[in-house]
Amino acid sequence: MARAGHAIHLPQAYWNRDADVLLGALGASRTGLSARQAAARQRRFGANRVEETDETHAGTLLLRQFSNPLVLILLFGAAVSLVLREWTEAAIIIAVVLGSALLGFAQEYRANAAMAGLRRRLALQARVRRQGRSATLPASALVPGDIVELSAGNLVPADGVVLKARDFLVTEAALTGEPFPVEKRPGIVAVEATLAARGNCVFLGTSVRSGTATVLVVQTGRATVLGALAGRLRQRPRETAFAHGLRQFGQLLLRVMLVTVVFVLAVNQWLGRPMVESLLFAVALAVGLSPELLPAIVSVTLSHGARAMAKRGVIVRRLEAIENLGSMDVLATDKTGTLTAGVIALSEAVDAAGERSKRVLELAYLNASLETGIDNPLDAAIVAAGRGAGLAEPAPQRKVDEIPYDFIRKRLTIVVDDGEGAHRIVTKGAFANVLSVCTQMAHADGEAPLDGARLDALQRLFEDWGRNGIRVLAVATRRVAARSAYHHEDEAGMTLSGFLLFLDPPKPQVQKTLADLAALGIAIKVITGDNRHVAAHLARTVGIDTSRLLTGEEIATLNDESLWQRAAHTDLFVEVDPQQKERIVRALQRSGHRVGYLGDGINDAPALQAADVGISVDGAVDVARASADIVLLRPDLDVLRAGVQEGRRTFANTLKYIAMTTSANFGNMMSMAAVTPLLPFQPLLAKQILLNNLLSDVPSVAVATDRVDPDLVQTAPRWDVHEVRRFMLVFGLVSSAFDLLTFAVLLKGFGADEATFHTGWFVVSVLTELVVVLVLRTHRASWRSRPGTLLATLTVAVAALVCSVPYAGSFAALFGFVPMPASLLAACAAITLAYLAVTEGVKAAYFRRLRAPA
Repeated sequence: MARAGHAIHLPQAYWNRDADVLLGALGASRTGLSARQAAARQRRFGANRVEETDETHAGTLLLRQFSNPLVLILLFGAAVSLVLREWTEAAIIIAVVLGSALLGFAQEYRANAAMAGLRRRLALQARVRRQGRSATLPASALVPGDIVELSAGNLVPADGVVLKARDFLVTEAALTGEPFPVEKRPGIVAVEATLAARGNCVFLGTSVRSGTATVLVVQTGRATVLGALAGRLRQRPRETAFAHGLRQFGQLLLRVMLVTVVFVLAVNQWLGRPMVESLLFAVALAVGLSPELLPAIVSVTLSHGARAMAKRGVIVRRLEAIENLGSMDVLATDKTGTLTAGVIALSEAVDAAGERSKRVLELAYLNASLETGIDNPLDAAIVAAGRGAGLAEPAPQRKVDEIPYDFIRKRLTIVVDDGEGAHRIVTKGAFANVLSVCTQMAHADGEAPLDGARLDALQRLFEDWGRNGIRVLAVATRRVAARSAYHHEDEAGMTLSGFLLFLDPPKPQVQKTLADLAALGIAIKVITGDNRHVAAHLARTVGIDTSRLLTGEEIATLNDESLWQRAAHTDLFVEVDPQQKERIVRALQRSGHRVGYLGDGINDAPALQAADVGISVDGAVDVARASADIVLLRPDLDVLRAGVQEGRRTFANTLKYIAMTTSANFGNMMSMAAVTPLLPFQPLLAKQILLNNLLSDVPSVAVATDRVDPDLVQTAPRWDVHEVRRFMLVFGLVSSAFDLLTFAVLLKGFGADEATFHTGWFVVSVLTELVVVLVLRTHRASWRSRPGTLLATLTVAVAALVCSVPYAGSFAALFGFVPMPASLLAACAAITLAYLAVTEGVKAAYFRRLRAPA
């Protein structure tokens, strides 16, 4: 092992160096670094990350609160007030803006901290040799000189050179654009070799398709190829339907605000009012119209949903995916572990005649015990059955070579020393793929040729097993003269030994879970590589329609348009090749569905990325987990059902804030803009509008914890900016009608002067914005839907505070408020109650129209 103090020289063109020379230059050995060496290198080279962590620093979050152009304009106005020595005006504007910023900061900081904790639970791990032993460590702990062991399904955690490899294929499309896996092997390549030509190297961000390898880490973090290209390769995350709707909504508000500001400025200048006062009033109106806490509320609501989902066993990797999970109406999934118990058991090992055979079990046990590729439940079941039958553990030194499993051959081969000077090839795999390399079959009297009649008989046996829900693997063997290495071509001329019969029964409650998902409007589409007979048997058992079935062979003959038509009406896709999974997902999307895809294998990654929401499980291979938006801690559809419901609650509560805030704000601000030319003074001062906005926003921070009506969870939500605009106009007009009533009562009924008008209008404006929260938070009658405790408490507390503001002495004077007579306060309360009643009636009519058939 290299000494801890050995100097480290990171060589240029390391792909052109001999492996032993590289090990020396890096002060490393094939047995791995010591803990002391690794710690010293971590300090020198830093964490193995291309970018900073996803955690946003508090300072950045705080500054983000002031990045809104409207807030910057207000601060500019405050600066102008300071220049003009309007100390009180400037102080109030700064205080109110700071209050809103701190409110948003507190919510976003808590949300970010919660999400950072969830992300750490899903951090990438790597198998590393340290101090002569193999250990699993966070990939961020890797340093130059580390020895990493890679196998199928792993993400490559750093740049390095291959020291040892066996059928090692790597997908490098993210870096080189090459769509097909490329083989990597030890060796030396030319100094001028391009990235794609460096066949002895692996690179961070690529993934292992098949085989195994031992790799010497040379570059980590930003020193890697991916780190150097990160700025160019960084892709903008795909925009969710919800994010698209928010963007459209923001554009709508921007247009309304621009028109409002220009109109108010023009009118005030026409009336000869001071420019600074007019500018501040116009900007305050725009701020009042905009839901400036929307980014914070969305972050808080999403993170609250993510925490609630984590408690149910659903980890969110990408916050924006929560809404897509809620809006999902099709779930595409394999059957193993989701529809079935996932605890696969070897039922029997039988010979080619279907009779129980200890010899077949011995061969299968030898193969499964010595293979070093992808961990899978079938091998685990074989090993468990072998141990249960008392078979001796095969000695590792008996193993001569391994031809790893891949998704083309669908076979795995182990070569062992038979102890008599020869080698034995033992192959197991899919029924058809193993039979394709066999020329004879084991027979009671020795061996018999695999002619057409025997193949037909075996096919009938295979189909009978499949119709009974039994999954079948074939086992074949061949004795050969000893030699040093074996390749795919050696899987030929083999003798069929027999079959392994597996049972994976349906989960006990799966039919109820499927019914619950159907009640949520989610259709299940099973996509499996298993044969049609096994898949159809399971589908019938759990209640999935098997009359609408597509095989991989049929899919291959369909063009995209035909597949779009067929996929929407098909519930069972069988014998599907890995590359066809993504085609099916895209076909379902083209037919108008929001598609979730649940997968845990190497070849699920493209489909996971193509789906509206990619879902994987905690035990999935690295590349599947990294491609997913959602990770289930248990492969259980009932856990997913709970996650869907939480996603819909999150979606509903976010829309609540938008609906509640924009409807009342739109009405109030439009009313003020409309009466500006009709009054001899501003309807409200800029500082009063900002205080109004701050106080009415306080209850909004509790929206994330509000209760959601059950009927909103039962259907997949859809964002419709036209419906939001209609909602804003309808309820904004109701609000404006009561604003005009308030103006009339203040001016005609009480003959209010400027200060009294401002005070009365401020109180009514805030109170109506508060009560509308309790009315519009539900589609039901408000007295039939109890609000969340925090939301109700904050709403009542702010209402009490607003009613007391005019009597708050110097504080009231700062904002230009005066005490109101009891009769005026009673009139304000009556207007608020009347507004509540009318809004409730309009709401009932509005949603009755929406529910009416077209």
